[in-house]
Amino acid sequence: MMLLIDAGNTRVKWALADAAATPGQWRSHGAVLHAQLGEAAAEWAAAGATRALVSNVAGPQLAARIAHLLPSGVEVEWFASTCERAGLRNGYREPGRLGCDRFAAAIGARALAPGQDLIVATCGTATTVDAVTADGLFVGGMILPGLALMASSLASNTAQLPQVAPGALPALFGDNTHDAILSGVLSAQAGAIERAVAGHRASACIVSGGAAPYIAPALKVAHQVADNIVLVGLQAAAASTKGETAC
Repeated sequence: MMLLIDAGNTRVKWALADAAATPGQWRSHGAVLHAQLGEAAAEWAAAGATRALVSNVAGPQLAARIAHLLPSGVEVEWFASTCERAGLRNGYREPGRLGCDRFAAAIGARALAPGQDLIVATCGTATTVDAVTADGLFVGGMILPGLALMASSLASNTAQLPQVAPGALPALFGDNTHDAILSGVLSAQAGAIERAVAGHRASACIVSGGAAPYIAPALKVAHQVADNIVLVGLQAAAASTKGETAC
């Protein structure tokens, strides 16, 4: 049994998978806020995992908490961006500086859409939109504030605009301030993804992350919504016979 962990800036996502399972097939999975990490750890301890693969972009303090809460005896690998892994070549100018979650998401997207020029958009605290070629090159991508950050920046930095929570897609031209803000931030997110698809001439677009259910309906390009694409990528990386190539 393998434990997969994606520690992001807001939540920690996790899954438990059998060694021979197809990427995305899990016995159980969940997501908790950082403060609730102990609740997830109780499930990890009961599962009997022998191996853990962890992607962490939330800093050393959270990494230390995760390490402390992992079941004793588990073989732990801290996933990192390298020059190549699971058949994906890292085209970042400094490969090690690519966020490990973005590298894992790209591996996961290739597992779901192999042999295609694709865009993978992960919509969380930040939104990342990355391009991968059909022959397995991570080209690079975009980073922009996530949906909630865009909305909160308007509320924090203007005198009369309210805080707007993510919600269903309104009319393109809102006839009230709430809908106008929501249409604006959703259009900005969707526009970045659509521009990436057009610029890369992608034949596949994978959208994931906590804000994906809000952003995906605004898209005017064909796409697939995939839950927990980073965890899918970690699972694919763990199962691949094409190992890690250091830079």
